[in-house]
Amino acid sequence: MVGSVHMNGSVHGTNGTEERLDELRRLLGKSDGDLLKIVSVGAGAWGSVFAALLQDAYGHFREKVQIRIWRRPGRAVDRSTAEHLFEVINSREDVLRRLIRRCAYLKYVEARLGDRKLYADEILKDGFCLNMIETPLCPLKVVTNLQEAIWDADIVVNGLPSTETREVFEEINNYWKERISVPVIISLAKGIEASLDPIPHIITPTQMISSATGVPTENILYLGGPNIASEIYNKEYANARICGSNKWRKPLAKFLRQPHFIVWDNSDLVTHEVMGGLKNVYAIGAGMVAALTNESATSKSVYFAHCTSEMIFITHLLTEQPEKLAGPLLADTYVTLLKGRNAWYGQMLAKGELSPDMGDSIKGKGMIQGISAVGAFFELLSQPSLSVQHPEENKQVAPAELCPILKRLYRILIKRELPARDILQALRDETMNDPRERIEMAQSHAFYRPSLLGKP
Repeated sequence: MVGSVHMNGSVHGTNGTEERLDELRRLLGKSDGDLLKIVSVGAGAWGSVFAALLQDAYGHFREKVQIRIWRRPGRAVDRSTAEHLFEVINSREDVLRRLIRRCAYLKYVEARLGDRKLYADEILKDGFCLNMIETPLCPLKVVTNLQEAIWDADIVVNGLPSTETREVFEEINNYWKERISVPVIISLAKGIEASLDPIPHIITPTQMISSATGVPTENILYLGGPNIASEIYNKEYANARICGSNKWRKPLAKFLRQPHFIVWDNSDLVTHEVMGGLKNVYAIGAGMVAALTNESATSKSVYFAHCTSEMIFITHLLTEQPEKLAGPLLADTYVTLLKGRNAWYGQMLAKGELSPDMGDSIKGKGMIQGISAVGAFFELLSQPSLSVQHPEENKQVAPAELCPILKRLYRILIKRELPARDILQALRDETMNDPRERIEMAQSHAFYRPSLLGKP
């Protein structure tokens, strides 16, 4: 690449960036002097990094594009976090110089001393995400009024947890009633809801958005992949898939692609979304096993064999062609087990440093999506209408009965009737069944239940 390298690592120059921007502007019908307006809704780690990647790549084309991020106002930064933030600032010369140049350094000194209070939206403008303090981002244009942020946005990025997506987009719909053009929405959320009426089925974030806003599914896409937000911003090589209609996924894949962040495209929207939520379920259990066995490689491999057999089993229930999802699902699972917040949460539970009673929003980490996903998947797969043939007992059973890890996680996290250490009992299979048998059973039976994803 040819161009000038800026201190935050972005490259401005002749690498085709402006051409990609112009191409997307034309597709969205933007005329000269009419800004392409992109807004990220939600400022968790991935939402903030996604907005920062766009700002780094395209933000200097000020006459062509406006990139902003919305987050709720009023979230205070506690004293210990302010002290840690101050240490991070002073350890990075480029960040320190930037804050001094922007006349913003003094407020961090005062917060370190306890003389003033910082707020999450305030520090985000300087490039600090409350859930990812140790990874400074580029400065972001922050809006705390939701109506102002989204009312005329051309592209809206959903960086909210799945548990908050419906509520916020229902509010957004109130501000879109007078819109003439239909926006494009890219959802980053990984999580699901369970609906049991009239038939048991999964509701994904893109479906929540379409239901809440009336935006057609053709204009709603999902982007996900095996990646850690902070590492992507630090330019570790990564890849992702943007899934949805052909009209938008290919040009958006091209627009989002960067030398260190390769974006592929795929037509299978909902199933990829569901897989993104499924791996979070088993990541929590992996964290528990790692902590309870003192990081035993043997125990973790036993868990991995069992949990992957359950995920493959569930995948056969969800899609007619599960083999197409095996690679993305395992890659996403692997990175989450290595460094994801759900695996971290499982470790903290097993060590007694956290408890299920503390809820699923954890200071410094944000929303632990795997908790709600455990409840949703178990409730769905416990429905008698989805029953499958038990391989040995010659009777019909709910699919959840053949997923011992999912069953234990439900009793630990949702029912809260078992301690975290009980996850080990799921590995000590009294019947001595080989996890391979669960996979063979799923492959040899007509397991596919199209109704789970709302298909006839």
